[in-house]
Formats: sequence, structure tokens, C-alpha cells
Amino acid sequence: MSQVSLKQSLAKLGFAIFLTYLSVAMALPVVSVFVTEELKLPNWLGGAAVGVSFVATILSRKHAGNFADAKSSKKCFMLGFFFYMAAALVCMAADTSGMSASIAFAILIAGRLLLGIGESMATVGLLSWHFSRLGPSQSGKILSILGMAMYGTFALGGPVGLTLYKYFGFSSVMLASSIVPILGVIMFLTSPEVVPHKTTEAKKSFLNLLGTIWKQGFAVMLQGVGFAVLGAFISLYFKDQGWPYAGVGLSLFGIGFVISRILFGALPDKIGGVKVALVSLVVETVGQSLLWLAPHYSLALIGALLTGLGCSMIYPAMGVEVIKMVSPEQRGTAFGGFSMFQDIAYAFSAPIAGLLADKFSYSSTFLFGFIAGVVGIIIVRSMRINNLPSNSTAN
Repeated sequence: MSQVSLKQSLAKLGFAIFLTYLSVAMALPVVSVFVTEELKLPNWLGGAAVGVSFVATILSRKHAGNFADAKSSKKCFMLGFFFYMAAALVCMAADTSGMSASIAFAILIAGRLLLGIGESMATVGLLSWHFSRLGPSQSGKILSILGMAMYGTFALGGPVGLTLYKYFGFSSVMLASSIVPILGVIMFLTSPEVVPHKTTEAKKSFLNLLGTIWKQGFAVMLQGVGFAVLGAFISLYFKDQGWPYAGVGLSLFGIGFVISRILFGALPDKIGGVKVALVSLVVETVGQSLLWLAPHYSLALIGALLTGLGCSMIYPAMGVEVIKMVSPEQRGTAFGGFSMFQDIAYAFSAPIAGLLADKFSYSSTFLFGFIAGVVGIIIVRSMRINNLPSNSTAN
């Protein structure tokens, strides 16, 4: 593939993910506010509503990986886009007037579960499809573009979601979230299928794959704690402190994330993922400490920016290492398992942080993120630096 075609393919990938992931980004800071302020339920249930979508993602990762590897990676991510749309419409029904809080919460949870399945199918399918089309030597770039588009969406999606919620209510956020995935479907509708890899060799079981990549998985899981607590509670934290610019905090996180991917996206392919992940975790941990201890909103905003800068490169850095460790015909399944570790952080961090907020304060949620970052640093430091050149990636 020529450099022009490669750049066009990566740009299309990034733009499509940016559009479709608005379904997730616009809803993320709004869901916990809706649960606590409109349904009048406790913070831990607000966190649970945020995190439950990732439970569905965890449970569906194996199926999504097998579907992409054995059937069709394109159909896998297209189905994911349709799940995004369905999830938003179900969540919108939770805002029906006259409904009891318990029923509304149950409907909301159902929609969030559908969203989790959609995210699993969309991300695993897109990764597998692009690995096959562009080749494993581009894995670092593919992962960087994917994450930059996904989390860069929060620079726009978070504030847009909060603004829509403030002026037009929860239903307007969900309606918008149901529309944007349609554009992604249109963009890839005529794209070619990719023939799945065939092999006569025995495949590793899903559990064996997890055993192979567990350290890389734990690194992204611990990184995900900081992002999860920031996304779920920074708005409530700023409101509780009487600080302005809660939406700016989400934007700064997204901006930091995108800047890091633009400047350092090629580094994992060049110098190895371990070095990149280690530095990134240090930066994220400093950001979480500033959010935890900030006496003024300006330091908290800097902490949000540093969290984004640090979070950004850990997933692609560890993903490049995973690519080197698995065969081509199991990349989709391996990445399903690899991403599952991050999903675990997203599923359980927000509810745990909600309990901390109920018992102590909103600032304690960022202490949780700080501790996770420290543990992540220890795990990554224990990894053996892989000195193979970047072109040694399995073909």
C-alpha cells in the first residue's frame, strides 16, 4: 500500500471513530448526573450506570474477537455501530415523564448494556479489519489513531453532552447519540470485506491467550482507572467544590490525549512499548495526584490535562507488544482479551469510586486513580524490555 493510501485509510478510520464514538462521549459525563440529580439516587449507582456498559463489553469481547477472526471483521464493527444507535434510543426511554426512579434506572442500565456490546463489536472489528488491510507493521499507528479518535472525542463530546443536558435535557443527549453512528455506517458501507486468516495450526484457547498477555493487560487496566474516575466524577467534583469549568476539564483531558498521540504515536513501533508505557504511567499518576490534592480549580484542570497526556499512549504501547506475541489468525481474539482488561477498569472503577465519594469526598476518587497508577508503574517496570526491532512484528 502506498503512503498516500495508508494516510487516507488511517484518516478515514480516525474520522469514522470520532463520529461514532460521540455516542459514548456525549453520554459519559451526563449519565451519572442524570442518575444523581434527576433520579435522586446515590453516587455509587451513578457510577454503576457509567460502569455497567463496560461489564457488557467484558462479557462480549471473546465473542467479538471470534466473530472478527472467523467470520467477518467488517460485519463485526458494522453491527457495533447499530448497537450504538439502539443503546441510545433505549437510554432515552429512561427519561419518560411519570416513570418511577427504579424503573427508569433499570431501563437506563439496559441501554448501557447494549452500548457495551456495541463498543466491543465496533472496536475489535475495526482493529482486526485494519490490521489485515494495512499489515501488522502499522499496528502502532492503527492503535494510536483509534485511541486518538475515541478519546479525542471527549474534547468535544463531553462538553457537548453537558451543554445539551443543561439546556434540553437527557433525552436530547441520547437522541444525538443515536444519530451520529449512522454517519460511520455510511462511510464503511461499500468498503471491502477482508478474508479471515486460515491456519492448520492449533489455536490457543482464550484463557491461554490471556495468560500470555496478562502483564500488558494489567498495565492498561490500571491506566484505565484514572480515566474512568475522571470521566465519571470530574463534573460532580467541580460542582461540589463550587468550581467553574467542569466541561473544560473533560476537554483538557481529550486535548492532552490527542496531543500525545500526534507527537508520540509512532514511538511504540520505534523504541518498543514498555518504555513508552512507563513514562506515560508516570505522567498520568502525577495528573491524578494533582486532581486529588488540588486546592484550586486551575491545578485540577492541569491534572486533567496530564491525565490525558499520560493515558494516551499506554494502550497502543502495550498493544504493540501484544501484536508481537500472537499469531495473525488470533489477533482479533487476542485484542478482545487485551481490551477486556481495560474494560474491567472502566466497569468497576466508577462504582468503587462512587462508594469512596459517598463515604469520604469526590477528591478521594482521584486518590484511587493515583494508587492504580503507582501499581501500574511497578508492573511495567517488571517487564523485560523487548529489544527486537519494530519490523520484527509477526506477519
